[in-house]
Amino acid sequence: MPIRILTVDDHPLLREGIAAVIEGQPDMQLVGEAASGLEALQVFRDCRPDVTLMDLQMPGMGGVEAIGALHREFPEAKVVVLTTYQGDAQALRAFKAGAAGYLLKSMLRRELVDTIRSVHAGRRRMPPEIAAGIAEHATDDALSQREIEVLRQVADGNGNKRIAQLLGISEETVKAHMKNILSKLDANDRTHAVTIAVRRGIFDL
Repeated sequence: MPIRILTVDDHPLLREGIAAVIEGQPDMQLVGEAASGLEALQVFRDCRPDVTLMDLQMPGMGGVEAIGALHREFPEAKVVVLTTYQGDAQALRAFKAGAAGYLLKSMLRRELVDTIRSVHAGRRRMPPEIAAGIAEHATDDALSQREIEVLRQVADGNGNKRIAQLLGISEETVKAHMKNILSKLDANDRTHAVTIAVRRGIFDL
């Protein structure tokens, strides 16, 4: 029996490229395609693939949210994340949601087939640089949800006073959050903190 595969990505060209690779493998079969997280859930229900290849950045329901929804309904679902981002925080969110593999799109041609086979066989698979990033920050204090909200506002160009108004908190509280953020991210200043957060996949701009 071939490994039955569902591809989820909002870029048709990438889906076509993956289809071409899979068609060249005697032990694999592409059984479905979807362009969004919501569509992925519906297609998964219809075709019950063995392995799902899931992009993280998609309009509407993103990849991490879709993986979580998929696992709540189908705990046995095996999902490989496809992404252009190396951020450790994003990878960790994907694995916590239920992903079994993580693959950078730049490595697709070299690694896709082996990753599909590994995940289908019940093994976890992630690039060494992603694993190293997760290990490097494993003992860090994670940013709280409120701290992430504050940092998003900084990324949007807002000062402390405006952030306080937008989030319904005092300016002193915003300053306290910023102090914690700089400490947790080991950042020199606000701009540096935003750069680190985006690079690590804590949030997207």
